[in-house]
Amino acid sequence: MMQQKQGKAVVVFSGGQDSTTCLFWALERYEEVEAVTFNYGQRHALELECAAQIAADLKVRHHVLDMSLLGQLTPNALTRDDIAIEQTEGGLPSTFVDGRNLLFLSFAAVLAKQVGAKTIVTGVCETDFSGYPDCRDIFIKSLNVTLNLSMDYPFIIETPLMWIDKAQTWALADELGAFEYVRQNTLTCYNGIIADGCGECPACKLRRQGLERYIAQAEAGTGKPGETK
Repeated sequence: MMQQKQGKAVVVFSGGQDSTTCLFWALERYEEVEAVTFNYGQRHALELECAAQIAADLKVRHHVLDMSLLGQLTPNALTRDDIAIEQTEGGLPSTFVDGRNLLFLSFAAVLAKQVGAKTIVTGVCETDFSGYPDCRDIFIKSLNVTLNLSMDYPFIIETPLMWIDKAQTWALADELGAFEYVRQNTLTCYNGIIADGCGECPACKLRRQGLERYIAQAEAGTGKPGETK
């Protein structure tokens, strides 16, 4: 039975696998959906182009907000090509951007209130993640309360990927009829290569491992990924 759609949502959107899956998820559940992408000085302008193209394909109103100050404040491997993508034992990866999700979700909330949306959707995940503290469920719940208090507005932050791994994220995309679209049109790669990416960076390895697990599970079960269920 088709779920009755509710209200309006704003999706925090990068054009990657996770946020694109969340965008399809939101389109299934909300009467109106808008997407917001942040230009924070990321290495690859292609990320912004990819997000814009996906939003156009799905006929979703797309906002791009300038957050370039963030890249200036927190030197990291996502904003500086002279910093290697690496993780030291016991430390955060060099791809961690201090305050990114705090600021992104706060600005998404300001935008959401202006456009009359009470739901913010984000693809953060505690199951398959790189140790980022701002991807944790406890952070999201805390920020949700803070945003409601700060603007006296009943925000709900939805995190459809919080407790699922990458294989299950591929499964969700397939359930939404978006498996091939997500695979071919999203940018996850830290080296700026669309679709299956470079295959070598941590983001590509995580994506590929999840994809291979899901394909194996699907073929052992009801059929190949992308087939009509």
